[in-house]
Amino acid sequence: MDRRSIIFVIVMTVGFYFINHFLFPSKPAPLPQVTTTEAVLPAPVEVPVSNEKYYVIENDFQQLVISSLNGAIAEINLPIGNVVKKIWVDEEMEKGHAKEDSFPAGPYQTYQGSFEKGSIGGYYPLLRRDVAPAYYGLATATSNPESATAPYTLVRLEKNLVEMEGTTAGVILRKIYKLPDEPSGTPYSFEYTVVAGANPMELSVSTGIPEVEIVSNSSSPMLQYRAINSKLKGFVEKVSLPKGSTTLTTVRPEWISNSNGFFSVLIDPLSEMGIGFTASQVPGTSAPTRLTLIDAQENRYPAASYPGYDLRLPFKNQSGEYKFRIFAGPLSSSVLEANDAVFNENYKGMQSFHGWFSFISEPFAKFLFFLMKIFYAACHSWGFSIILLTVALRAMMYPLNAWSIRSTMKMQKLSPKLAQLQERHKKDPKKAQAEMMAMYKEHGVNPLGGCFPLLLQMPFLIGMFDLLKSAFELRGVSFIPGWINNLTAPDVVFTWTTPIWFIGNSFHLLPILLGVVMYWQQKVSSTTPKNPKTMTDQQKQQKMMGNIMVIVFTVLFYHFPSGLNI
Repeated sequence: MDRRSIIFVIVMTVGFYFINHFLFPSKPAPLPQVTTTEAVLPAPVEVPVSNEKYYVIENDFQQLVISSLNGAIAEINLPIGNVVKKIWVDEEMEKGHAKEDSFPAGPYQTYQGSFEKGSIGGYYPLLRRDVAPAYYGLATATSNPESATAPYTLVRLEKNLVEMEGTTAGVILRKIYKLPDEPSGTPYSFEYTVVAGANPMELSVSTGIPEVEIVSNSSSPMLQYRAINSKLKGFVEKVSLPKGSTTLTTVRPEWISNSNGFFSVLIDPLSEMGIGFTASQVPGTSAPTRLTLIDAQENRYPAASYPGYDLRLPFKNQSGEYKFRIFAGPLSSSVLEANDAVFNENYKGMQSFHGWFSFISEPFAKFLFFLMKIFYAACHSWGFSIILLTVALRAMMYPLNAWSIRSTMKMQKLSPKLAQLQERHKKDPKKAQAEMMAMYKEHGVNPLGGCFPLLLQMPFLIGMFDLLKSAFELRGVSFIPGWINNLTAPDVVFTWTTPIWFIGNSFHLLPILLGVVMYWQQKVSSTTPKNPKTMTDQQKQQKMMGNIMVIVFTVLFYHFPSGLNI
């Protein structure tokens, strides 16, 4: 390693530490937890549709559909527009499943009167629909699903308010849902109040089950909570996705969040609740995602492959009024910052980057997202922001790349001599190894010199990978209309009806272009002889490995987001 490379690594390490320390402070250590694992939730109770009525209130950010069963929220629908953009799933539903793409799903009543049908399309269903009342949003129930089917009656219905009353598990409850009068200041938030006439200690309030979002050909559910540690500092912690039902018994959360990667339902209790909360897995067959309707004959999205998750907060063991603030919307930086400016509850802590190595890459991804937002402020295009971020990252990594290339070229030039040396001492491997090391030292070559710089770049590259598939700001954003319509989904040149194994039913061009560019870059930067007859065995092996990597990356990136391929 030369002196300039050593200085560069030291400067980058120290510089990034200070940037990350001041821009993205680390989380305090979480409180200790005690968990118990139980069986999967009992099967839900099916209720005839004729016994259920729906009451609707809405504003520019949310449409809340409150059910007469348990007085819970059957649907939370977000208008598609400037913030929540239409993606391919919405188009598929509008085109081939209009009946299931009605918002609300059935007859409903507003303060203006009763209506038989909702509008077709135009909304994003935040919660999975057509599920049992036990899985409704803000349902108040016991561990027995039958408690969620209790009938409630309408007390009051106004433009921004619904009030319901009923009895759940022997407790008389009055529930009030209120949308804000000025929603632009706290977008996607509303108030929820439960008045308990008796001790509700066996009851809990549920987040409901978010709809599935597909990112890089898979779903990314996430459960989180915020709590206060012994030093009176708040921290946000992820909860491991349970296989059955898991109870965190020693945590008193400030809020709990159930997200699908891009959208979240957050319950922020403003009144004192019981200690702990419960996280449960719900089989996908009991709460099917709307994706199961797409190419159902091909079983493209089998329900069993997409389980849901439910978080529940227990009530305190005394009657009275329980107030909650609910956030049900996108994990957009501007949206979360607007709510935090008013509530100061660190809702932005819900933002996270998804990936196998996110525990390593998250600080790097946050730093890169910070840069990308600066570029977006300058060019007002997320597509060009990705390109500028790539250029900036390549510039930052240039010394490491140059170091790697120089080391590789030295090795390639030395390769013929090494081959001759190995041939000369093929009967004495120890002597061959000693002379090879002497030759490396004589020519100032480190056999690992080409790999080490690449390893130093990996946190940034993985951070870039996680950023470009996790940032809500890129969801549904078009870069080249008609081709790259969603930066968090693969590009689509054309489609066909019957899916093909691995390829699916659409052709993606960007991964092919990526392979072509990789092959061209490899060919241009290579110092091996053009004539295969003059190549050494090692040079032939290097060339073959390079070609294999081109194929592997093309296949690997075929279903990756177009922003990442760019």
